Amino acid sequence: MHGDGGHARKHTGPDFAEVYSAFSSAINVSNLPVSVVEAAKANLFDTLACATAGISAPGVPEVLDLVTSWGGTPQASILCSPHRVPAHHAALINGMMAHARDYDDTHDAAVLHAGVSVVPAALAAAELSGDATGADLIAGAVAGLELVCRLGMATRIGIIESGFMYTSLFGHFGATAAAARIMKLDARQTMNALGIVYSQAAGTHQVTRDAATTKRMQPGFAARSAIVAVELALREIRGAQQTFEGVDGLFRSYLRDAYDPQVLRADLGARFELEGLSYKPYPCCRFDHTAIDAALIIRQQPGFRLDRVRRIQSFTNHQAYEAVCTPPDIRRAPTTVVQAQFSIPYTVGCALADGEVGLMHLSAEGLKRPEPLRLAAMTECFEDAEIEREWGRTISPTLLRVETEDGVFEARVDYPRGHPNAPMTRADFDKKFADCLRFSGLAWPADTARRFSEAIANLEQLPKAESLVRLLATA
Repeated sequence: MHGDGGHARKHTGPDFAEVYSAFSSAINVSNLPVSVVEAAKANLFDTLACATAGISAPGVPEVLDLVTSWGGTPQASILCSPHRVPAHHAALINGMMAHARDYDDTHDAAVLHAGVSVVPAALAAAELSGDATGADLIAGAVAGLELVCRLGMATRIGIIESGFMYTSLFGHFGATAAAARIMKLDARQTMNALGIVYSQAAGTHQVTRDAATTKRMQPGFAARSAIVAVELALREIRGAQQTFEGVDGLFRSYLRDAYDPQVLRADLGARFELEGLSYKPYPCCRFDHTAIDAALIIRQQPGFRLDRVRRIQSFTNHQAYEAVCTPPDIRRAPTTVVQAQFSIPYTVGCALADGEVGLMHLSAEGLKRPEPLRLAAMTECFEDAEIEREWGRTISPTLLRVETEDGVFEARVDYPRGHPNAPMTRADFDKKFADCLRFSGLAWPADTARRFSEAIANLEQLPKAESLVRLLATA
C-alpha cells in the first residue's frame, strides 16, 4: 500500500493504552491457552539463541566495553558474559546482541521483529524484581509480544512510507508492557509506563538504507527505555495517558492516523496475534527469505547447473524492493555484513552456490567468497505489480527467474520457511541454537543446549526466572 496507507477510523472510547494496560497487568499463565504459553516459550528460546551468536557481531564488543565502563548497581546480567550492570544497561546490550545477526523472529504480516525488545526487557525486569518466577517471565513475554504484534497489524502504512522501523518503534511499548507485568505494576502504573516510554519512542528505517551499526542497536534502545519507564512509573511519575490514540498520540504523530482501531482491540485475550510469529532459518532480512527459498527450489530442479547461469531476476513487492534491492550497486556487491543482510542478490547467490544461507555467509569472511558475489552481480530486482497489489503490506512473495545456457528455471514462494504456514521443526530450532552457540566464539559447557532446552520446556515451573538467564550468562 502506498501513499497515506488509508485513513483512520476514529475511535471515541478509552485510549488503547488504557484498554491494554488493564489486560496486560492481569495476565496470568494459569489462564492462558496452552498454545499461547508454548508460543511465548518458543520466542524466548529463539531470541536468546540469537543473542548468543550476537556476542561476536561487529559493534557488540565495543558497546559491551562501553556499558561495563559505566559501572553502577549490578542488577542484571549481560548475556554471554560474567558482567552484571544496572538493569536498563543490560537490556540495551542484550537487545543489541539478540538483533545483531538478523536471525530473530518476524511477524510477516506486521513486518517487524517482536522478541528482540520484549525479551531483553523481560529478562532485565525479572532480575531487577528479585522474585519473578518462570511463570511471570512467560506472562511478561505474552504481554509484550502481543502488544508489538497488535500495533503492527493495526498499522496500515508500511515502513517505507512512514520511515519508521516498527521493530523498535513498537518495541518500546511491547518491552514496557513486558517489564511492567513482570514488575507487577497495576493497570494505572502500566498506563503511566506506556506514556513515559512514548516520550522516548523512536526507530528509523534510515539505518537500513545506510547500513548503520545502530540498526542492530535500536531494539536495545527500546528495551533500555522500557526499564527506565517502568522504574519511573513505580515511583508514581505520570506519563501521557492517551498514548496511542490521543490528539498527539502515536498513531497521528508517527503514523499519519493510518491504523485500524478495531484490529487493535479485536478478541483481545481470546485470540493472540503472537501465535502468528515466524522464525528465521536464515540470518538476514526477512524480505530475503522467500527469494532464498525460491533459489533453493531452483537449485534442485532437474537440469539446473550453476556454472551455466547467465542472468537472475527477482520480482517482489515495493517494500521488499526498497529494503533489500536498492541501491542496486550496493545490493549486488555488498562490502559490509549489514549490506549483505539486506540484499536479495547476495543471499540468493549464497543459496544457489552452497544450498544454504548460514551465519558463515553473513560474516566478514563469508563476504570474501567469489562465487556468491559472482551470482549477486548478475542479479536484477524488480517490483511486481501483481505481488504489490495482493501483498503490499506484508513480507513479500518472490518470483525468482534464473536464465542459464540450457533454459529458464523459475520458482515462486509466497510464505517463507519458518512462517506458521511453513513452520520450522524442533530439530530446526535445535540446529539453529547449536550454530549460534558455535558462532559466538565462546567455549560453552557441552550440556548447555540440553540444559537450556529443558529450562525453557519447564519454564512455568521455574521458581526463579533469573536462573534461566544464568544458563547463558557465562561461557
